[in-house]
Amino acid sequence: MRDLHTSSTALAASTSLAADDTTLLEDFATLSAFGATPGGGVDRQAATAADGEQRAWFHRWLTAHGAEVRHDRVGNQFGLFTVAPGAPYVLTGSHLDSQPLGGRYDGAYGVLASAHAAYRAVERWGAQDARPKYNVAVVNWFNEEGSRFKPSMMGSSVFTGKLDAETALATTDRQGTTVRAALNEIKTVGDYAGPDVAAYAEIHIEQGRELEDQGITIGLVDATWAARKYQVVVRGEQSHTGSTVMADRHDALFGASLLVVAVRELAERSTDVPLHTSVSEMTIEPNSPVVVAREVRLHVDLRSPDEAHLDAAARQLAESIPGIEERASVTIERVRTHGWGVAPFPAAGVELAARAADDLGLSHRTMMTIAGHDSVNMKDVAPSVMLFVPSVEGISHNEGEFTDDRDVRAGTDLLTEVVHRLMSGALDDVR
Repeated sequence: MRDLHTSSTALAASTSLAADDTTLLEDFATLSAFGATPGGGVDRQAATAADGEQRAWFHRWLTAHGAEVRHDRVGNQFGLFTVAPGAPYVLTGSHLDSQPLGGRYDGAYGVLASAHAAYRAVERWGAQDARPKYNVAVVNWFNEEGSRFKPSMMGSSVFTGKLDAETALATTDRQGTTVRAALNEIKTVGDYAGPDVAAYAEIHIEQGRELEDQGITIGLVDATWAARKYQVVVRGEQSHTGSTVMADRHDALFGASLLVVAVRELAERSTDVPLHTSVSEMTIEPNSPVVVAREVRLHVDLRSPDEAHLDAAARQLAESIPGIEERASVTIERVRTHGWGVAPFPAAGVELAARAADDLGLSHRTMMTIAGHDSVNMKDVAPSVMLFVPSVEGISHNEGEFTDDRDVRAGTDLLTEVVHRLMSGALDDVR
């Protein structure tokens, strides 16, 4: 831990850190005002007006702190701190877009912490009168949440070559607005190809309660759970809710309801291996109070730390569909939209972050990430470090989402140290 009484130099440094922490929290309060909801959360889905407003504020913040701001074709927003001209960049960031009626911390904390960490690291190099091996850049990834446009992690998927840019730009929301049109509306699209990345670092709230339950400040992510995501369409026949004989009904909503139960029961039967299952987004046609539904579209999400177990669960779900079709007199189409496997983060990055946390006196443990993050994409193209700070009661994607200020500050201090070390080439041997 920091000793605030050892010398006048240490006292000055601590005063500066305290000032930095105050500014961090003030900036977070400002950022949280964009798209603020009455319940204390935010609603700023990708490329909405609220997203455009916060991106404009973040642009001003970055330029005021000496960064050059650029945008790529799919709206990824980069703040470039160039201190070693011609050298690649350590990239650090997360996302500012939110879920509908989401929390203030999800993604946004990681972007702001990255901005402060990058600026602090640059200032530290300047104070040392030294030039690092690498520059540093901050990124606000476009449409990480996937609530307005699917799939999630869209911006980093395009950046890493996993999703074609034209495919992403042609994607539409429920109202038929394309990503291209939405980005043009908020004027945060450009032709920048993105920086040459030497390493990547991301910090995020845990979105679970393991850290809080164990009284630990920092999670060091060493691997990710696997995920399988499906778009399912249940097709029936539109008819009158009152007069149609029950035996003659082809109720798509009844079929969808049976599918929802089947998805939940997969998790309930999985007692030996963790399995998380959900049916989330659902649209019903024609969605009239006196009409039996002709079609229901829904999103199925399956996740597990055991990929073989996850695939077995997916097969069990597929095997349940013919029985549901017969019982409800409907047809069901299931298409896998995207997903990812169980995959490790570089051990050297976990060790680097652990040493930095020890130097700062921060308690830590290794853990897997259940949620998907942009680092899940970035780790496949650059040495990557993923950090967590506690989420109170594990609440996330909810207006009640909260992380204590001391954890907000501690995570930013650690990210600063990690970024500073990455700028010196600490993970150059990881390729």
